[in-house]
Amino acid sequence: METEEHLLSIRRSLVTLMLISLFVVCYFARDLLLPVLLGFLIALTLSPVTRGLSRLGIPYGVSAVVLIALLTLAIAIAVLFSSATVASWMSDSQGLQAELSRELSNVMNQIDQVREASEAVADMADGDVEDEVQEVVVQQPKLVDSAMSVAASIGTTLLVALVLAVFLLASGDFFYVKLVQSFSTMGGKKRALTIVYDIERRVSHYLLTITLINAGLGISVGAMLWLTGLPNAYIWGIAAFLLNFLPYLGGVTGVALVAAYSIIRLDTLPEALLPPLAYLTLTFLEGQFITPMALGRRLSINTVAVFLTVVLWGWLWGVPGALVAVPFLVVFKVACDNIPQLEVVGNLLGQQDRSVQMRERMEDAAPDEPADTKPPETSATF
Repeated sequence: METEEHLLSIRRSLVTLMLISLFVVCYFARDLLLPVLLGFLIALTLSPVTRGLSRLGIPYGVSAVVLIALLTLAIAIAVLFSSATVASWMSDSQGLQAELSRELSNVMNQIDQVREASEAVADMADGDVEDEVQEVVVQQPKLVDSAMSVAASIGTTLLVALVLAVFLLASGDFFYVKLVQSFSTMGGKKRALTIVYDIERRVSHYLLTITLINAGLGISVGAMLWLTGLPNAYIWGIAAFLLNFLPYLGGVTGVALVAAYSIIRLDTLPEALLPPLAYLTLTFLEGQFITPMALGRRLSINTVAVFLTVVLWGWLWGVPGALVAVPFLVVFKVACDNIPQLEVVGNLLGQQDRSVQMRERMEDAAPDEPADTKPPETSATF
């Protein structure tokens, strides 16, 4: 008995050390792991398309090259249309900050309606503008160098991910065959193939659906902001598309950025309130109605798990980690749902209403069941 307890404690310690080591490796190997994982996610998203095209007689290699070329072209077009405006914003960032500070001070002055405070804040704002204009000359080269470094890093990551996605898509079922051959028993082969195909099907469905929804949201945001008279509305449509991959925080960030830009560019306060309200309305409709209807309940994950996952990957890898946190969580949940030893974890990550139903069923059954009755089944399938 003591030996079994000792072995159990050793096993728990080893699992803990393995998890700590995994987080340490992920933290320090971000530049290596991020493009690799991004390439796998792109391949998972497009794999149903390549498989469908293969049934029509189009080879995997041809469909993979065409799909990745189209994706690269879309990214290049987005960068081409937005790079000049974004570069001008970054070069004039100090002036934009000063102008935003001045506009916010004016709004506060109108609300407070205190003449003495208004004059004091106006003097402070004028002084801040002068200081900021002087700092632009000194800090602009550093800002440009930093922007170029970030752009180069993003470009390298995307390039590696896209090339890896081409190879993965062009391989077709090669890795599935190798996976099946690595198991000796027929039961192991069937289980491995079932898990892999289920992960591919559900994760690709999630990623492809979310990408299409975000594209529709970006187009809608760009159109609505253009109708409200906001300059460079198409850039905010691209930003909405990217930010919506970040659950909860992405929508809030987008609304805040649009509100700040509207205050700077539009003349009156009522006009400046229209763009962020339009952005907020569209993201609310998308999050509460469109996405739940499109995804259904099969991949529903509780909000606490999503938020903690975003925070964890954001801490490990920054903004790129926060953007890919939910796809990683979906992969992990699908694996948990297909591995009996991890069904409890998959149930904890699942939607809230199913947990409530199970608890109510257990509470209703507890008083009527004798002591030797087996407890109700607590595992859930998604």
